[in-house]
Amino acid sequence: MNARIQAVVLDCPDPQALATFYSELTGWPIVDADPGWYTLKGENDIELAFQQAPDHQPPRWPDPNHPQQFHIDFSVDDYETAEPRALALGATRLEGSEKHASFRVYADPAGHPFCLCIS
Repeated sequence: MNARIQAVVLDCPDPQALATFYSELTGWPIVDADPGWYTLKGENDIELAFQQAPDHQPPRWPDPNHPQQFHIDFSVDDYETAEPRALALGATRLEGSEKHASFRVYADPAGHPFCLCIS
């Protein structure tokens, strides 16, 4: 038996808001919407889901006392198009990410780090 990823689930205070952010960022549709759980469906049927966690404490990248725990990498064609779009949707560019030529680090509206990577 081989285990396969069905979904990546992010805890957050507002699942609808975070699902909307990632849906707009990726173009993936919202396929499940409950008050405490929203799901997006992506390529190859991978799901990105958002679970309500009222006491969610976001990481404070790059603070090692509050580590990021995990992050999601998204491939993009160029930063000139992708970065302004991500920022307009509510992302925040994180300090120090400009040091890397192949990726930039952001926080989503709930504070989870993610990267836009040049493909």
